Amino acid sequence: MIIEAIKAFFFGIVEGITEWLPISSTGHMMLFNQFVQLDVSPEFYDTFLVVVQLGAIMAVIILYFKKLNPFSFKKTPQERRNTWGIWARVVIGTIPAGIVGVLLDDWMEEHIMNSPNAYVVVSCTLILYGIIFIVLERFNRKREAALKEQTKPRGKHARLDENATQESIFKVNSFEEMSFGKAFLIGIFQSLAVIPGTSRSGAIIIGSMIAGTSRSIATEFAFFLAIPIMFGWSIVKLIKHGLAFTGAEWIILGIGTVVSFVVSILAIKFLVGYVKKNDFTAFGWYRIILGVLVLGYFGLKAFGLW
Repeated sequence: MIIEAIKAFFFGIVEGITEWLPISSTGHMMLFNQFVQLDVSPEFYDTFLVVVQLGAIMAVIILYFKKLNPFSFKKTPQERRNTWGIWARVVIGTIPAGIVGVLLDDWMEEHIMNSPNAYVVVSCTLILYGIIFIVLERFNRKREAALKEQTKPRGKHARLDENATQESIFKVNSFEEMSFGKAFLIGIFQSLAVIPGTSRSGAIIIGSMIAGTSRSIATEFAFFLAIPIMFGWSIVKLIKHGLAFTGAEWIILGIGTVVSFVVSILAIKFLVGYVKKNDFTAFGWYRIILGVLVLGYFGLKAFGLW
């Protein structure tokens, strides 16, 4: 029991870091399980991978409670309307992923999550979306460079506002500027995360930037869209398998969830600060390198060469 609790502790660390960075939490958890396996039933493990994310979701609720609370008396009527507007966009963006999740959850669990060749799917999606990040950000940098040249101050003492220039290449720099149609489109991208290795936050960020959303708003929207999806998915998993869990399994689940919550707070603060000064290219390269290493390792192992 102590050994399994320690394993759950490290699973919580992996989940807390990777849930919010666009590098695929489920993919990392599946890969981590190849080296540090929980001694539990397949049903419990499938549920663990989902429910442990509740800790990460609670971190978002705590950190963004003021922004997401539409009932705060400290807010003006307009600010409360804007908050309800954020929740409306979250609901709209949740619809596609909710439909896809209900339709494909059992199939993915049976054919991908518990497949001995799951590493192939994870590796390919890590690499694919890594390439998309690099290509997309290279395009954005060209646009930024062109805009800087166009708006370059000509006076001797004129100064260029770098942050303003970076944000101005995007049409959506606040939630009020995000139409419901764009929110639904971003939700379609989120539904791609049903494939292990995709990264729910990564898919949302890519979809958001393609829709013209700034990096900071795309990142926050990825945080907010996770709330209804992960709560709903966790409830479904618990109803499906939770009643059969032992006391020891509930303890393991609790440890992973609490650790995920603490680590997620740090990861969210890091990512928010990072995107203010950087783009997502580094995450793209990380995904590609990790995908190649994983594919090579498990490929050699499959042929008995490792």
